[in-house]
Amino acid sequence: MRGPLIVFLLLGAAALALWRGWLPVPPAWNPWAPLDVREAPNWLSRYKLARLRSDPGLCDQALASSGLRYQRQADTPADARCPLSNVVRVQGAEGVRLSSSFLASCPLAVALALFERHQLQPLAQATFGQPVTQIDHLGSFACRNVYNRSAGRLSQHASANALDIAGFRLADGRRISVLADWPGDGDKARFLHQVSVGACRSFNTVLGPEYNAAHRNHLHLDMGGWSICR
Repeated sequence: MRGPLIVFLLLGAAALALWRGWLPVPPAWNPWAPLDVREAPNWLSRYKLARLRSDPGLCDQALASSGLRYQRQADTPADARCPLSNVVRVQGAEGVRLSSSFLASCPLAVALALFERHQLQPLAQATFGQPVTQIDHLGSFACRNVYNRSAGRLSQHASANALDIAGFRLADGRRISVLADWPGDGDKARFLHQVSVGACRSFNTVLGPEYNAAHRNHLHLDMGGWSICR
């Protein structure tokens, strides 16, 4: 009994020392330090992303390191059918345009920045020798149930917590389309499949054309409570 108690006390003391800043730990490995998008993601990144949902102050610190162009949005009434809180309008990123701006919960916006910097661009360079300069999407916020059903649970889109990506454009002007290129066997298809797998490191849920027919033309990315990569 004494052994486990000592271990518990030592762990508690270590946690307190980390929290108080008494132990010099790199911010990337400190669970209480703000998430820095410029740092390579690690096993703490998901925990830090989850904390952003209810902490606008932490959100602002993460966004400051993200390279995103964005505008903060006012919260909507709490009694609305699809209330929005801690939401930003994402307008683009460093060197990357969007087909249009979109609303995003703070975790979704920061996850997109992580994905673009640490998965999307390295894959584009490795496959095509050039960066992605535009992300084409089908939207984020939509006050609706899953699959637009008349009854059932609200979609992650209803809280601006999901984004549907339809494709990408490269620096030389080439377009890569989920609908047209996913089924192929060339560079574009390989790139899209690798992007889908890479996205699972930043987003909680990633659904693509192989999930069902409703996703045949896009990659659905969200920060909901389910961890799914299909």
